Amino acid sequence: MDIRDLWAEALAGMLARPVRSALTTLGTVLGITTLVITLGVAATAGNQIVGRFDELTATAITVEVPDKADPLVTWDAPAALTRLRGVTSAAALAQTDESSNLQVASNTLVDPTRVTNQTLAVVAGGPELPRAVRGRMTEGRFFDAGHVERRDRVVVLGDQAARMLGVTRLTSAPAVFIEDRAYTVIGILGDLRREQILSTAVIVPPTIGADFGLKNVTRVLVNTTLGAADLIAGQAPVALSPNHPGELQVIAPPSPTRARDGVQDDVNGLFLILGLVSLVVGAIGIANVTLVTVMERVAEIGLRRSLGAARRHIAAQFLLESTLIGMTGGVIGAGLGLVSVVAISAAKEWTPVLDARLALAAPVAGALVGLLAGLYPSLRAARMEPVDALR
Repeated sequence: MDIRDLWAEALAGMLARPVRSALTTLGTVLGITTLVITLGVAATAGNQIVGRFDELTATAITVEVPDKADPLVTWDAPAALTRLRGVTSAAALAQTDESSNLQVASNTLVDPTRVTNQTLAVVAGGPELPRAVRGRMTEGRFFDAGHVERRDRVVVLGDQAARMLGVTRLTSAPAVFIEDRAYTVIGILGDLRREQILSTAVIVPPTIGADFGLKNVTRVLVNTTLGAADLIAGQAPVALSPNHPGELQVIAPPSPTRARDGVQDDVNGLFLILGLVSLVVGAIGIANVTLVTVMERVAEIGLRRSLGAARRHIAAQFLLESTLIGMTGGVIGAGLGLVSVVAISAAKEWTPVLDARLALAAPVAGALVGLLAGLYPSLRAARMEPVDALR
């Protein structure tokens, strides 16, 4: 029996019972379709995550500075960062555990109907802070280099801190008392997109911060252009502290590629088991139907053996039939899976990501499932003796 006769016999055997063959193929179709949809949707969703990757998160860098007696970063060091290509803004902050719990009052009068004393954080920051935290002055102004040089006793309140202290207007130059020392409120900072914790803080100039133990910089906020974060994360420690760059800890945003891969891995892991279970169910279905077919065609097998067909011919015929059923299911499943990925992407207004290798591998996977499922029935058919089969 040459290869053409083998193909013809296998195809005729599969088409002799079209309904049974179609139902048998359905298990493989479901398994392959699930796998193709899983991999396609995972790749598409991952690409969508990169496309919509939060620009704020992707361009925000934080440099943590250890608080030592000999400061590692000076207050004017962030100016060196702005000279780096890709840096849009930078500002230095100072905050300690002690300065995070200070008594702040809006006046020294005891009013039983109002709570005027609050425990708030006091933070020292440079004049560039509003731009670095991507906020805006809802009232008044932020202190500038002149306030810092003159050591003016001025503060800026976060919008939540101002609300807690009852400071809503600055026309009368209100003052707040920090540890019983008066400071003039010149502005209220709100709409913070970074460091939202500053909304409940009192911000003082660096020269005033020394009164509360905020002499050294403990944190530097850096904003970059999109795509420059990785480069600036490597250059920032050298620019801030040329002699001790290794002692600074840089917190850089996650890579969009890693985010995409993470989403793709999560989706794959979630649905891959479902696809494999469907494939196993399809393989069991093919094995059962092939075995039933062998039992129904015992007389045919006996006749073929008596006319000279060898065991390998019988095994090859039934093995090829099950392989064709699996491959057919793989082709149909690949088509349905790709169409489903495109339909889901269109419904979500996403750009579909289709891998050509997936369309080529799906029929091969289906054929492999059919091949493995048909091994036992084919070997059982090949072991039949002609006399027993004819009897």
